Amino acid sequence: MAKILSHYLCQSCGYQTARWMGRCPDCGEWGGLLEERTTGERHHGRRDNASSVQHLATPITAVDIRTLHRVSTGLAELDRVLGGGIVPGSFVLFSGDPGIGKSTLLLQASMRIAEGAGRVLYVSGEESLQQTRSRASRLGPLSDHLLLLSETSLQTILEQADRIRPIILVIDSIQTIVSEELESPPGSFSQVREAAFRLMAFAKEKGISTIVIGHITKEGAIAGPKAMEHLVDAVVFMEGEGYQIHRLLRTVKNRFGPTPEVGVLEMTAEGLQELANPSEVFLSQRPLGAPGSVVIPTLEGSRPLLVELQALVATPSASIPRRVLNGIDSNRGMLLLAVLEKRLGLPLSACDVYVNIVGGVRVGETAADLGIAVAVLSSARNLPLDPGLCVFGEIGLAGEVRAVPMAERRLEEAARMGLSHCLIPRHNLDRALPDFSSLRVSGLHTLEELTEKLAMR
Repeated sequence: MAKILSHYLCQSCGYQTARWMGRCPDCGEWGGLLEERTTGERHHGRRDNASSVQHLATPITAVDIRTLHRVSTGLAELDRVLGGGIVPGSFVLFSGDPGIGKSTLLLQASMRIAEGAGRVLYVSGEESLQQTRSRASRLGPLSDHLLLLSETSLQTILEQADRIRPIILVIDSIQTIVSEELESPPGSFSQVREAAFRLMAFAKEKGISTIVIGHITKEGAIAGPKAMEHLVDAVVFMEGEGYQIHRLLRTVKNRFGPTPEVGVLEMTAEGLQELANPSEVFLSQRPLGAPGSVVIPTLEGSRPLLVELQALVATPSASIPRRVLNGIDSNRGMLLLAVLEKRLGLPLSACDVYVNIVGGVRVGETAADLGIAVAVLSSARNLPLDPGLCVFGEIGLAGEVRAVPMAERRLEEAARMGLSHCLIPRHNLDRALPDFSSLRVSGLHTLEELTEKLAMR
């Protein structure tokens, strides 16, 4: 009888120890060390996947890449974030909050691929065949080339995929897959790591593109080992608020395309629909003439988006003024409020300040600094802004307005959407920019010039 080996493994970082501890000494997580058992013979057994295949070293000039034709998913926004489609043999991790629409989007993409490109194997470890079929019936026409499998055994899934040889293999989700060689429960560190490695090796050997869904923990990280992110070729996050209909697809890693790239979708009764003009959607309900409301052009990957930024400066509701910053980095927002108080003399330390990016969009780039400053200044002085105004630029601690990259694309999007005036850093204006007949462009050196430019006296 094989000897049973036992150890304790942290489910957050993978730290391993021979004895139980209440707190992981590596990542500091409390209660994360769980006992896992394996048989001693497993470490000496032969794997029945690609890791046992011997390959010969090949000169790089002799490698043929002409067969790497991307497979379109049938959804232009999903193709966009993947760099133009799915690369044959690639291993993609698809993640997001529970209920955000991950399974719906991948089932929808699987149906379109099966209809136009070839066979797709959709493996669900969370739903029965009848439940998956019921969801698919409202997403569009069905195809015999879409094969469903309700299974959690890793060995069975690999055997079925090897027999069917689909062009795309979808696993929903990686936390439900169980290897019979391990005694740990589904979703544990060891099970997720083993399943990810075996699926990655299978995808590379057979040339079958594999997409796995990974759940999000309450801390916002991908459940399971962080090492899983290093195994995959691309990591796609699906973002959005539960009460909003818009969903953002964001790539944080992509070996075959640009990062971070963003796609915009809309949740409907017939599934997720693409938005050809997301800027128009984000600005469709903007109140004109309201103090504290300004348009900022932000770049998501290579795509410029116009979004509305709102600020509200109000009388404090408590002895300690509140700071609520949604859609922007809170530390960056606090820094900008301090600069505004110091350089423009705004009494913000005695006021509640609220900043929000409308539509559930998150803006992480410093080009939004000038938009935050303009919105806060407008609200503090209760003076409305020009409805045709948009602004972008980075602000330094000395109050200087610094240049930002790709100003031309931002201005092109502003002109396309019919805006009439744009405030940008002077250093961007000094460079050769295209002539926009419908868009007046003004440059700023410092924050002190804002009052004059916006006619706020």
